[in-house]
Amino acid sequence: MDMRQLVGRNVRKARAAKGWTQEQLAEKSGFSQQYISGLEQGKRNPTIVSVYEIALTLDVSHLELLRPD
Repeated sequence: MDMRQLVGRNVRKARAAKGWTQEQLAEKSGFSQQYISGLEQGKRNPTIVSVYEIALTLDVSHLELLRPD
């Protein structure tokens, strides 16, 4: 599986587990809603810093966002 799709799916799963919308995650993380949307669709190529910042916002390990099913 493509790493971008993997990260996107894991971000979406972690966000949904919190009951947050993309807009709420964007507001809390400082990333734009467009960025979050593209990330979840596997269209963005996030840096390790972006993955780490999003993981902190979602209160999950950054490794959880990189972990395959």
